[in-house]
Amino acid sequence: MVLLAQYLSINANVLNTYTRKAELTTEVEEKDVTTYASLGWKEVLGGIKSGELGCEFLQDVAAAALDSIMWPLLGTVVPFEVRADQAAVGTSNPKYTGSILISGWNPITGSVGDEATVSLNFPTSGAVVRATV
Repeated sequence: MVLLAQYLSINANVLNTYTRKAELTTEVEEKDVTTYASLGWKEVLGGIKSGELGCEFLQDVAAAALDSIMWPLLGTVVPFEVRADQAAVGTSNPKYTGSILISGWNPITGSVGDEATVSLNFPTSGAVVRATV
C-alpha cells in the first residue's frame, strides 16, 4: 500500500490541500498484575487507552486558509476524521474518527529557504472509532 491521497478533516474542515502527513497512533497503558502465582513471569493487563494525531502541514496564512482555520481552534477539543485515501469509506478504506485537543499551533517555523511547514501532535480526547460505513 502506498499513501497517495490521504484524507484529513479537523473540525469539519477538509485539510487535504495543506496536509503532507497525517499519522494516527493509539496505545493502551500496561498495568502490571504480576503475583507470586505468576511463577516468575510478568503478567499485564490493558489499562487506559490514548491516542495522538500527528500532522505535518504546508503553512498558508492567506484569508480562509490553514492558519485562519487552525488559530481559532487553539485550546479547544474538536472532531477529526482521517483515512488512508480520499475515496469513499469502505472495508478497504476505513475511517478513524474521534476528538483531538488543539494543544498548540506554530504559525511561523523554519529557516532561510525552508518551506513554511507546521508539524504538531494533537492528543485524542475520548474514544477513537474505526468504521467502514
